Amino acid sequence: MEFTTERLKLRPFKSTDLQAVFNIYNNEETCRYLLHDKWTRENMQELFEKKLENSSLTKETSLSLAVEDSSNVIGDLSIWYTGVKDTVEIGYSFSSQNSGKGYATEAVSQLVKYLFEVVKVHRIQATLDARNLASQKLCERIGMRKEAHFKQDYWSKGEWTDSIVFGMLVEDLENGRLQSKKRLNLS
Repeated sequence: MEFTTERLKLRPFKSTDLQAVFNIYNNEETCRYLLHDKWTRENMQELFEKKLENSSLTKETSLSLAVEDSSNVIGDLSIWYTGVKDTVEIGYSFSSQNSGKGYATEAVSQLVKYLFEVVKVHRIQATLDARNLASQKLCERIGMRKEAHFKQDYWSKGEWTDSIVFGMLVEDLENGRLQSKKRLNLS
C-alpha cells in the first residue's frame, strides 16, 4: 500500500529508512509529548524493527507508514484499530527540520482520506497530550473536532498529564476543510 500527495509519498517503511527515522526520534523536543523517550543508538534498531513489522492494517496489527519528500523520510504515521467497530486511531511524528512547511497537514489529510475512502472506516480519532498545541492545531486543520479533555488521566515520564481526544466521521471529511475534487493518488 502506497499513495502520494502533491509533494509527498506515504509508504510502508523499508530497512534503508533506519537512519532517517532515527533522526526523527533522536530529538528530545519531538519526543516530548510521545509515550516513549527519544531513541538512542543502543535501542534504535530494536524500535525500528517494530516499524518494519507494522506493514499492514488489520484488526490485530497496526500500520506504520513512512512520509517521504523528494529525497528523505521526514515523518512517521501510525494507524491501529481501537477495538470499537470500524474505528481507528492515528498518530504522527515529523522531523523537526521540516516543521512549518505544511508536510504534516498534507500527509495526515491524505491518510484520513485514504482511511475513509479505501479502508472504509467509520471513525478516526487521535489522542494526544493536552500540552501538544501543534498537534491540536493539526487535528483542527484537517477537520477533526475536539471531543474530550481528560484531566491528569495519564502518567507519563514522571508526571500526570492531561489527554485530549479528537475525532472525525466521514461526514466531516465530506463537509469539512478536506473537501476536494481530487481523489487519492494510489500507486
